Amino acid sequence: MHPRNRHQDRYEFTRLTRELPALKPFVVRTPDGQPSIDFGDPTAVRMLNRALMQSQYGIAGWQFPAGYLCPPIPGRADYLHGLADLLAQDNGGAIPRGGAICALDIGTGASCIYPLLGHVDYGWRFVGTEIDSAALASAAAIIAANSGLRAAVELRLQPDPTLILKGVVQPGERFDLTLCNPPFHASAAEAAQGSARKWQNLGRSGGPRSRPARNFGGHAHELWCRGGELGFVGQMIKESAELASSVYWFSSLIANGAHLAPLKQQLQKAGAQQVQSVAMAQGQKQSRFLAWTFLDAGQRAAWRQQRWTGAGEQT
Repeated sequence: MHPRNRHQDRYEFTRLTRELPALKPFVVRTPDGQPSIDFGDPTAVRMLNRALMQSQYGIAGWQFPAGYLCPPIPGRADYLHGLADLLAQDNGGAIPRGGAICALDIGTGASCIYPLLGHVDYGWRFVGTEIDSAALASAAAIIAANSGLRAAVELRLQPDPTLILKGVVQPGERFDLTLCNPPFHASAAEAAQGSARKWQNLGRSGGPRSRPARNFGGHAHELWCRGGELGFVGQMIKESAELASSVYWFSSLIANGAHLAPLKQQLQKAGAQQVQSVAMAQGQKQSRFLAWTFLDAGQRAAWRQQRWTGAGEQT
C-alpha cells in the first residue's frame, strides 16, 4: 500500500467494535484464532467498512441502500494518495492541499467514498457526479450528517447517461483532478460471471457458499456498460479532449492492465501532452490508474501559479 495509507496494519477489531458496537456480532475467529469477519457476507463487509470510516476518518452516518457498491476503502485511499503524488511531481514535491484544489469525482456512488477520503486526508473540495438519482440522494444524506463536509462536496446529476464529462463540467469551470472507478464489464452476463469467480475464490478461503455472490454489491450501472472499461474510458478520453483546458490531470482507474496500451494510443491521437500510468498494490491485488493532461509545461506552470500558490505541503 501507499505509505500514507491509513490501513497498513491488520484491522483493530477491538477498537472498531468499541467505536461501532453494531460490528461486534459479525466478528468471527479465523482458524489461527485471529478476529476477522466473513468476507462472503455482504452485511458484514458493509459494517466493517462503516466502522473504518467512523474510526479512521471520523465520518458519521456512512450507510447507504442495500445493493449499491460497497467500496474496499484501502484501495480507494491508495488511488487518492497516488493522485496527490501526481500533483506533487509538478509542485516541487509539495502536495497541494486545502480548498484551493478541486476534484471531479465521476460516478461518486451512494457511498460518496472519494470525496470523503480526499477531503479528510487533503482538505480538497469535490464535485461528485452520478447518473443515478437514488445514489446521489444517499451521498447527499452522508454529507448532511457531517457538517464539515457540507461546504466541501457538491453533488450533480448527470442528465445524459451516455455522457461522462460533458453536461456536468460548466463553462469556465476548472478542476485540478478528475477521478473515476469505471464500470468494468461489457454486459450483465459478463458481470455475473465475474461475480461468480470472486465468489468461488471466497468459497475456497472457507466462506459459506449460500450467501449472495456480490459481497461488495453493485447495481448494474456500477458494474457494466456498453464496451466495458475500455469503452467507458475511451469515451472519457474523447470528451476530455473537448475540455482540454478545464482540467489539470484527468484520471481513471484501470482494472485490466491489457487496456493500457490501446488507451495510451488513443490519448496520443487525441493530443495528450503527458500520460502516466501508476501501479498500485493491496496485498496480492494489483491495480493501476491512468492519468493524462492536455496542458503543456507553460500552461501547467501558469495553472499552478494561479491556483496552487500557498497550498503546498511537503510529502
